[in-house]
Order: sequence, then C-alpha cells, then structure tokens
Amino acid sequence: MVTCLFLETATKKAQATRRSLLHVPYGDGEGEKLDIYFPREVSAASRFCLFFHGGYWQSGSKDTSAFMVNPLTAQGVAVVVMAYDLAPKGTLDQMVDQVTRSIAFVQKQYPCNEGLYLCGHSAGAHLASMMFLTNWTKHGVTPNLKGFFLVSGIYDLEPIVYTTINAPLHMTLEDAQRNSPQLLLEAAVTRPSDPACHVLVAVGQHDSPEFHRQSREFYQVPPAPCLWPEVEGPVLSLPSSLFHQKGPQDHEPFIQQILSEGLVHARCGVELPHPAVSCFAHFSTQTLRRGGWNASFEEIHDVDHFEIIWNLTQKDFVLTQMILRTILHEH
Repeated sequence: MVTCLFLETATKKAQATRRSLLHVPYGDGEGEKLDIYFPREVSAASRFCLFFHGGYWQSGSKDTSAFMVNPLTAQGVAVVVMAYDLAPKGTLDQMVDQVTRSIAFVQKQYPCNEGLYLCGHSAGAHLASMMFLTNWTKHGVTPNLKGFFLVSGIYDLEPIVYTTINAPLHMTLEDAQRNSPQLLLEAAVTRPSDPACHVLVAVGQHDSPEFHRQSREFYQVPPAPCLWPEVEGPVLSLPSSLFHQKGPQDHEPFIQQILSEGLVHARCGVELPHPAVSCFAHFSTQTLRRGGWNASFEEIHDVDHFEIIWNLTQKDFVLTQMILRTILHEH
C-alpha cells in the first residue's frame, strides 16, 4: 500500500507541476497510450526520454511511472511514459511491436527532436533493448536514437520459460529465444544513426544474482557455454515461499522466482547451482561491447531492484545524474 501511494504521489506531482499531454494514442488498441511531460521551455527540437515500466510484463502502469519527470523536465528534457498491453492479454511479440510503434510515433510527432533516449526498468529494460533488433524501415521512419538506459533488465528470457512466472505469458522456448536480445545482437539490422549513441547498463547493488548476471553478461563478458541436460517432464511450479528478496513481494515475482536462493529449478527433479544458469543459452551469446556498441556498465550502490528506479524522483540520485549527463552531453 505504501508503495502504491508513493508511485501515485510521484505521478500526481508530475501532472500537477508540468505541462502534459495524457493518454495520447500511438495506435488503435485500447492500451496503446502514452503520456508526454514537457519542460517549461517547450521546443520542437527538445530532447525526449521515453520510459518503459517494469512489472514482469504482467503488471505496472504508465499512470504510476512518472518517476523521472520533474528532475528531467527541470533540465529541459521532455519525458514520455508509455503503456503496453500486459499479459495475458498481450504477448511478448505484441509488446515489442507496441514499444516499436510508440517510438516511431514520437519521432513522427516531433521530427526535429535533438534526440530520443530510451529508458526501461526490469521488463521495460528488456523491451527497450529489443529496439537494437528493430528494422525501422518497416515503420516508415528512423528514430533519432541517441541513448539507452537499461536498468536492472532481463536480456535472456530462456530461464523464465521454466518458472511459474511464465504462466500468464504462455511463452515457448522459441518465443523466448526470438525475444532475447542477448542471443540476437549479432543479427541487429541497423545501428543507431549517431555512432555516439550511448548504452548504459545499470543494476542495483542489492539486485538478485540473476539480474547481476544478465546485466554484466549483456554488457560484456558471457561465461563459457555448457550443455543443458535434456530432461523430460512438466515444468516445475515453484511456490513463492521458497524465495525471498529485499523489496515489495507483490511486485516483480521474477526476482523471487530465479536464483534468489542460489538455485535454478528448471524441470522436475533438476536443480543446478547458480553458475549453471548460463546453460540456458543454447546459442552463442552476444554482448554490447563485443558488438561494437558505445556501452558502459554501472552498479548503483545501496539500492535494490525497486529503489534504483524510485530514486529517479531525486535530482541528486547518482543514476539521475548519469542520465542527465548523457542526455545533455556532459560526459
């Protein structure tokens, strides 16, 4: 309850103190809406930061996700908070398509922008990172992408297939592989038009081991591949009581589902120690650094999976300052 009140208060403050356009349709679907918050000095050449909320693709809302509006708009940056259809109504393929179309919409509405910067948290970081693989010619526009801020994200979805978190997603192994940017970076159709486009991969010090693993590996160094044992049988249903993680227990159960006790439960009767989670990657994993992207990695101290994004309401928070320095070109 306290969490919900905090999120609602941050959004209400943003709406009360900043000029905004709310519930703007970027498509024909009922859930295809976005909110735009403008700085005091509005210009067609503004920089835009587009935020994609987390919630393991099953919860969360743009209506409680205006974390960074006030600190960014105070520095002249417009903020766009996007909604997408959640599971089970929306599939991962549909969500990726909606994110793609929302970015194309903003570019078409503000063609003279000085840069679009994508920021996603957790599941939202996954959706933002899928834009590395987008063929923009299909959308009739090439967005002016200047930066990515990927916060406590998931980039290899195969482990999720074998957890109860997949129940509303109905994700097959093929679906997971098709939507795992870490497995597909080598196949990226295009690079950003600006070679200086910067990718920041961030994770909280108190994030779960799996978020640390995925963030570090996506940035740079995958472990040596190993073979995943072929085990027949139904997917194991995991009780959430087996897992404990700092942070609200009603949000992002994926944190509890994977490795918070140092185990991966995949198929009935199979338990692997933490390092073997890399066995889920059947293909050669790709990394941002190996792919030549202008990328950096940051572990944000003294925050967990939730605090790392909530603290973006604070202008002096270290991650807020990193985002602003990148957008304002103050490296």
